[in-house]
Parts: sequence; structure tokens; C-alpha cells
Amino acid sequence: MTEQTQAGPAIVSLEGVTKRFPGIVANDRVDLEIRAGEVHVLLGENGAGKSTLISMLSGLQQPDDGRILIDGVEMPIRSPSHALSLGIGTVFQHNMLVPTLTVAENLALGGRWWQRPRIAELKARVAEIARPLGIEINLGARVSELSLGEQQQVEIVRALLRDSRLLILDEATSMLTPKGIAELGALMRRLVERGLAVVFITHKLGEAADFGDRVSVLKLGRKVGEITSERLRMLERAALVDEIVAMMFGRQAGADVISIPPRAANDDALLEVRELCVAETSDAPGLDRISFAIGHGEILGIAGIDGNGQKQLAEALAGQRPADSGNVLLAGKALDGLDVGGRRRQGLRYLTDDRLGEGTVGTFPVSINYFLKQIGEPPLWRSGMERTREIDARASELTRRYDVRTPGISTPVGRLSGGNIQKVLIARELADGARAVIFNKPTYGLDLANTLATRQRVRDIAGQGLAVLLISTDLEELLSMCHRIAVISQGRLVGIVSNGDGAGERVGRLMIGLAA
Repeated sequence: MTEQTQAGPAIVSLEGVTKRFPGIVANDRVDLEIRAGEVHVLLGENGAGKSTLISMLSGLQQPDDGRILIDGVEMPIRSPSHALSLGIGTVFQHNMLVPTLTVAENLALGGRWWQRPRIAELKARVAEIARPLGIEINLGARVSELSLGEQQQVEIVRALLRDSRLLILDEATSMLTPKGIAELGALMRRLVERGLAVVFITHKLGEAADFGDRVSVLKLGRKVGEITSERLRMLERAALVDEIVAMMFGRQAGADVISIPPRAANDDALLEVRELCVAETSDAPGLDRISFAIGHGEILGIAGIDGNGQKQLAEALAGQRPADSGNVLLAGKALDGLDVGGRRRQGLRYLTDDRLGEGTVGTFPVSINYFLKQIGEPPLWRSGMERTREIDARASELTRRYDVRTPGISTPVGRLSGGNIQKVLIARELADGARAVIFNKPTYGLDLANTLATRQRVRDIAGQGLAVLLISTDLEELLSMCHRIAVISQGRLVGIVSNGDGAGERVGRLMIGLAA
């Protein structure tokens, strides 16, 4: 854990805050103090009430009961602009910048036109904020040209330009590289040293241990526990993680450990990739002679810093991205030339990391999302017409089998939690005839319970003799799940490590460009 600063007075206090929606109590009598000079970590499963709580602090929702105090004075937060005027800035999980505009133009958005500073004044103000924080902001760059970490820094500076005293970071590390996560942690520390309060929402217990000065845990809308700054200083990291897990799930220490699954008896290669090459584009790296093979019941991990060609590899294997050369074989049969549907019918399945943008159509019902890749095909369609009764019966069966928590199969899939959307994707790809499955960051954005459930599902798939390619930027996940781990860097496969003692160090050396 980092050396902690001395906390100041409460900037924001919540007393008995309750928020209800039809059929659910999202927040139930929550008490919370957010103090100057602290990183206050907010933990909880999907559906625990974190997002609703942040919506109320950001002025997007108002509580039904209880009260919010600013500097000890009751102050209902009426709107997002009112929250900004009170010094509360929020950086949401999905960035709110306009990609076609420059950084300067994005920083000027949100104020009235006559309040927008001239570029020289803006440059001076940004430098005044950014320099002590150790970050650089290029005002002339288009947002689309920036990395995710750089975009996040712009959003933080934008909040500080509006004189924020409380900065809320919602799942801020979900798409960052390990280096970016470490940089964000250091940035949060510099912010609280200057007297700001930071609310840091994460699903990763390690980040709570590394970055937090205080930890609050929500469960089913209620605050079920808090670890104070004094207790954080007393606890070793392992003991802290165990205490948080006990609050969230009532599990015993070590219950979240997943051992490497056993291999199937048939060790022959099931999925083979030979000298696969994909051309580089303006927005994506190419692939240079990628080769590997995965046996029956084997989980092969793909490690590497995000953006080194992992997504391009998955899409090329699935048929979504054309390959310039090389071969993909499933059970000895070449898939070259087949489109997505053709490869799917042969048993090759792909689960994207973009659940809502690519994997599902948020406004479509759960029932149709199960069958997006089979639209127009019998037996669920006949002569181009939906067979509604058959679709609904099959969808209901998948909902039960894969434990999808939804009000009904007619519910738009975009209204479900991330964990339940992931279950819909898994059900769609595994229901019929899967032989090899590509998972691209399958636990991204999931809470701990859904992360463990998804990992167990992957292990079960391998246990049935399927070949699994598991792409992840979480090295601990790969070490707990995979038989072997391949490392990809700048579109090249730089090595494959058999899992076991010392594998983490060997993979890490490959990731930073050193020989294993």
C-alpha cells in the first residue's frame, strides 16, 4: 500500500440516503463520508448500488430519502451543472470526450461561450494544473489520436479546470495497461496530497489495497462495511483482501483461487494457426507470422499490453478481419476463406470484449440477442420469417441453463448488468456445436462474483474437451487459468511459456521485451 496522507474534514457526507426504482431499492439507507486528502475506494458487485450512488453525487439522480451534506450543510444536488458548481467532478468509465474535436475544444465544452478562455489563457491554466501532477496535455491533438490513458488524463484535467474538490473515478482502470494503472495510482496520490478527495470505484481488490486510504463496501444497495484509514495502515495486503472478500461475499480466505484445470485425455491439436499475417492499418497493428496450436481441453492464454494485436488476432481467427496469408485449421480442416457464419458452423466461436457495442444490440430483447448470428437460418426462421414461439422457447431454455438474471426474455439486453450480458454471449456461442472458443477479456468490467463464475465456465468448457484461446491483460487471471501462456508484442508472438512455478516472471520478462 502507498504511504497515506492525513485526511481532512468531510467534503461530502451521505446520511441515510435511499433511492428506489420500480421493483428495486438501489440504495438503502447508505451513510458515507468522503474526506479531503483521501482516496476513498468504493467496492461492490454489479447491482450493489455503486452506480446509483455516483449518479446522485453527480446530480443525475436525487435521493428519495436521506440527505446529502456539502461541508456539513445539507445541499440537495439538483443537476450535473449544480454538482460541478459544488466542486464535484466525475470521470465516467466510458469517456465523455468528443473524439473529432481537439483537446482544447473538449476542455472548453460545458461552459457558456463567453466563459470559454482564449487559447493562451487555457494553455496557462492547463499547465498550472497539469505540471504539479506530472502529466502533459497537448491541447492541439485530436482526442481520437490519444491513448486511453491520455484521454483519461484530459478528463481529469477538465474536472480540475472547473475547480473540483471531489473527483469521482468510475472504473477508471478497466481499459488501462498495467503501466497506465500504476500512473493513475500515482496521479491519485498527488491529487490527495494537494487536498482533493478522490472516490475510486473498482472491481479489483488489488487496486483497492494498492491505492486506497479508506474502503467502503456496498452489497445489495446497503453499505455492509468500511475499512478506515487507520485499519488500512495496520493490515497486510493479504489480510486486507481477505477482509474485503468476507464483507462482499462471506467467503473464507483463499476461496477465490482457481487452480489450473486438468487436460483432456486426447492431446492432439484441435485449433491450429500457421504463419498468420494481417496487414497493419491506420488504427490497428498488423500480425506477423503468428503460429500456435491448442489441444483438446487446453486453455492457451494470450498475454501482452493492450493494443499489441490481440483484438486483431481474435477477429482474424473468427473471420471478422481478412488475413493476408497463413492458415487456420480446426480439427485438421482449413477454415481459410470462410466468413464468420461459416467458421461458426464448423464450431469456432468468438466472444468479443465489447459486449454492448459489438457483442449485442442493446435495444433488442434478450431472446433475439441469443440468436443474432443465426438470423434467417432454420429452424428459428422459416422463409425469412421469425418463428416466435420457437425463439421464445429456446431463449427461455438458455436463460435457465446459463442463469441469466433478467426480468424476462423480452427485456432489452442493454438493461442487464455486465455479468448477465456476458452470460447471454456465452450462451449464444456455446449452446450448439462449439469446438473451439476464443475469449477476448471475458472478465473485463465484471464484479468479483461474476469474474469467478466466468472463469469457472471457461474451465468447464475446457473440461469438456474444447480448445480455448483466452486473451487477457490480467496476468494473474492467465496464470490461474491457462496451461500455457503466449506473449504478443507489436503484432508478433514473442514466446510461449508453460504454466507452473516461475511462469509469471518468465511471462513478465517477455512482456517487457526480455528473453524468458
